[in-house]
Amino acid sequence: MIISLGLDHRAAHLRDLIIGHLEELEFEVLDRGAADSTPIDYPDVAKKVAKDIKTMQANFGVLGCLTGIGMSIAANKFQGIRAALVHSEEDARLAREHNDANIMCIAGNSITPELLKKALDIFFMTEFEGGRHERRLSKIVEFEFSQK
Repeated sequence: MIISLGLDHRAAHLRDLIIGHLEELEFEVLDRGAADSTPIDYPDVAKKVAKDIKTMQANFGVLGCLTGIGMSIAANKFQGIRAALVHSEEDARLAREHNDANIMCIAGNSITPELLKKALDIFFMTEFEGGRHERRLSKIVEFEFSQK
């Protein structure tokens, strides 16, 4: 599995932990974000990760900024992207099971290393349930194509 990783300067402190953990899971990581605390604009990072998913260069993405909110908003502007802000193990599971999320967004200011590792494991190992959720996702896709 290939994961596109995009962290801005406010979440860059999690970079090595995320890359190391994903590599332990035998995932390939495309690093599209900050390597240190030098300021960068989160929309630019979100765009790179969304593009990797849209062009099938990556299966999933992980985005992080100070709160995770900016990355979530930016990534969800791209057709076919379903970015979910994850603050718990339950969020990670439901983002995949119910929403078929393809990007996990994290808050660099509040997620602990232990929770981050667990959430990554859950997010990438959980399958989309389909069923009633398929109908709901279809409505979201309609929104993407009906906007002018």
